[in-house]
Amino acid sequence: MKAAYVCSDRGVPVFGTKGCSLHVQEITKAFEALGIHIRLVAAALGGKCPQELKTVETHHVKHTKTADRQQREQYDIQDNQKVIKELDQLGQLDFVYERYSLWSHAGMTFAKAHQIPSILEVNAPLVEEQKKYRELFDEQSAIKVTQQCFSAASLILTVSNEVADYVNTFPEARGKIQVLPNGVNIERFSQIHHELEPDHVNFTIGFVGTLKPWHGVERLLESFATLNHTYPTTRLLIVGDGPMRDELQSRIHQLKLEDVVEMTGPVAPSDIAQYFDQMDVGVAPYPDDIHFYFSPLKIYEYMAAGLPVVASNVGKISDLVNDHHHGLVYSAHDIGQLTEALSYLVEHPDIARSYGQSGRQCAIQHHSWQSRVKHVLDWSGITIR
Repeated sequence: MKAAYVCSDRGVPVFGTKGCSLHVQEITKAFEALGIHIRLVAAALGGKCPQELKTVETHHVKHTKTADRQQREQYDIQDNQKVIKELDQLGQLDFVYERYSLWSHAGMTFAKAHQIPSILEVNAPLVEEQKKYRELFDEQSAIKVTQQCFSAASLILTVSNEVADYVNTFPEARGKIQVLPNGVNIERFSQIHHELEPDHVNFTIGFVGTLKPWHGVERLLESFATLNHTYPTTRLLIVGDGPMRDELQSRIHQLKLEDVVEMTGPVAPSDIAQYFDQMDVGVAPYPDDIHFYFSPLKIYEYMAAGLPVVASNVGKISDLVNDHHHGLVYSAHDIGQLTEALSYLVEHPDIARSYGQSGRQCAIQHHSWQSRVKHVLDWSGITIR
């Protein structure tokens, strides 16, 4: 069986280290593991192909370059024809899977024209995001492309109920939507063994993700400063990179925490497990002043790594962490509660360990990428030959 995965977003390098990049890689690997040979058609590569994807046929369809952002929007719309032409050259396909991007409809348009299943993955309300956080010059064309995608898709996957509600405002999408949260590569974390030590020795609080305001890392840093004052042997490990890196480093210096806070910078997915192995708890400190519609990859990874989770109570996180089973949930507006939750786990390492073990079993049983992809095939009516 042969299929195409289309990712036409300039900002999603399919071989990069960002969460969106990891998502593309893991979905591709999950399809391949089930015997479906993926042709990956991408606008941005972002580096060397990971070793585990070396057998995947990759087609780099470059977008037209320009520094003019307004002109770039029009070029991106025109470049759909490049992608369709590339798909035409792949031979017979059994289905097309496309990651929804602001200006791309190529995968869905191609699949509809060839009367094969067309699966659209929607991770965010991109038109609204673009207006709020970046620049959007041609909103009407963005909406038109979105409508074309939703109309051509035979199945639309959304990562959360909140995204599903947004997608459902488009008449073209109604009756096609299924909620498919993110998953985790269980095998990547299978060799991690946590040995929590007594007496609060070397207890490491961990964060993994892009350093952007809506991830709340600056709040975690403030909480850790208080925690470390009480438990001087605790440390904070921040794994990832992003636009807030310089600001966070400056704050670490102001708080005189250079000796107990480590920032790794970007880390390849294949190398990530070694950092989880250094952690005793994983934190998802999302603030309360954002429209939360995510399905946090980091929480699934913390669970798969056998880490207790401490997370703010935004979105459906409370349901996922299952308070007092896989970790602790605190009020997103209250940094003091975050500090209390971390202090509790420092003081009770046996309970922390039991949370981690419970979370790993849950991840194994319910949240693997392969189980996610099997749902996609079932919903699409696709039978593997």
